[in-house]
Amino acid sequence: MRNFSRLLWILLLLGALFLSARMAVNGAVLPAVLFAAGSILVVRVYSSPRTLASRYLLPGLAAFAAFVLLPLLYTVYIAFTNFGGGHLLSRARVEAWFDTETCAPSPDRYPFRLHRLPPAPGDPASAAPRLVAALTLPRTPDSPTPRYLLSPPFDPDALSPDVPLRLSLDTVPPTVSPLTIRDVVALRPALRNARFLAPGQPVPLRVVNLREIAPRAPLWPHPSDDPSARVNALTGQRIVPDPALGNYVDAATSLPVGPGWRVFTGFANYRYLFGNPAVRSPFLRIFAWNIVFAFLSVASTFALGLLLASLLQWPQLRHRALYRTLLLLPYAIPAFIPILVFKGLFNESFGEINLILTSLFGVAPRWFTNPALARLMILLVNLWLGYPYMLLISAAMLQTVPPDLYEAAAIDGAGPFSNFFRITLPQVFPPLFPLLVASFAFNFNNFSLVYLLTGGKPDLLGSATVAGSTDLLVSYTFRMAFKDSASRFGFAAAVATILFLLVAVLAWLQLRRPATSPASARAARAR
Repeated sequence: MRNFSRLLWILLLLGALFLSARMAVNGAVLPAVLFAAGSILVVRVYSSPRTLASRYLLPGLAAFAAFVLLPLLYTVYIAFTNFGGGHLLSRARVEAWFDTETCAPSPDRYPFRLHRLPPAPGDPASAAPRLVAALTLPRTPDSPTPRYLLSPPFDPDALSPDVPLRLSLDTVPPTVSPLTIRDVVALRPALRNARFLAPGQPVPLRVVNLREIAPRAPLWPHPSDDPSARVNALTGQRIVPDPALGNYVDAATSLPVGPGWRVFTGFANYRYLFGNPAVRSPFLRIFAWNIVFAFLSVASTFALGLLLASLLQWPQLRHRALYRTLLLLPYAIPAFIPILVFKGLFNESFGEINLILTSLFGVAPRWFTNPALARLMILLVNLWLGYPYMLLISAAMLQTVPPDLYEAAAIDGAGPFSNFFRITLPQVFPPLFPLLVASFAFNFNNFSLVYLLTGGKPDLLGSATVAGSTDLLVSYTFRMAFKDSASRFGFAAAVATILFLLVAVLAWLQLRRPATSPASARAARAR
């Protein structure tokens, strides 16, 4: 049994290495290396009796590496490249794009038909079909009789762009019936590789539609004096590759031409972020607003949640359970629903909030066009969404406050405000501080609220990137990567890396701060 298990692991490892080799041959070298290394590690851990404890850790570590570590490392790598809408391809695919671009050196077009030849005597029934292409030449006064250019019989699946079919002049078309349009449509993928050479014409003919063949020549051939450059066959424009830019550029103007490829640019994205005033200014404004938004969101939700939790602790308050249930209802509804509801309520023209304000005070605030009001609106909506969580954790923490502290304060003549600021808040705040830090980190990346409510708008004037007054860094990154016409993935990855470092620092500060309970705090004060 042990030998059978060992043989099974060996077969699995060989299969994984074979798949890795196939991936490397197809150009995915790094994924192939990672897959091979992971396969060897898995086989080693689960086949050796000395690694029994690691068998329980490996699935979690593998999930962490696949869904956290690798995306993070890839994002950091993208931040040091020019990856974006104009630089999506590799250098080889860009060269292939230029090679496939063609032009028509002449306006001539020839109608054509495809004819299927009957099987030759002695051919098996499974033999590949043989086709003949018949091009109809236009009649001229010198040649009033019909003339045709006929190709030799060919197998459509064996066509190659490097092996053109030579046409021969004839006055008699094939006797077999031509293929229907439906049959030609079915053969269209194979006909893309078809090249025909007419007598006396150096430019090959290609199928341009279902009924016509026309001459096609490369649009960007390589000149003889510089194999790395290209020259436009129609305009004579000369372009040369620029490895630093990742583009072919015009030799005269240095302007990029055609699609680009991804190259390593070092700290260019970070220099662009902090060195260009048109980019640095909106970034710093968004960063400052991001901190203010996260701080005010935590402060307002915590204040309201703690206040409501303290009121619900009042023994003389009747129907406390009903009030608690009603106050926690926003926490039970998916966040996107209240956000969209509030978006309609704050509508500047038809929203109920503006209708009420207009009827009472004669004002109609421009919630979505005024930057200050848009930010206030986001804070109000986030207050509605966030206070139930603070109410829950505050109510739970209030249960740990000893009642004798309030009894002693009552004997000394303390009132409700004194009790709140001298007993409740000092007892509740220290153990809740790690949760407040976590809430700050969550609101620092509160993408759904901004995206669904304002979309980051109103936009900042004078910005070289898509940046809005209500944008957070996370929504700013998203808009640059997926909403901007340039799709600056590398630049967005640089901003995302900075955002990750900021949140990582917050998490580190939270982990460094030990949890403090009221009992331990009292013991520390007593010592």
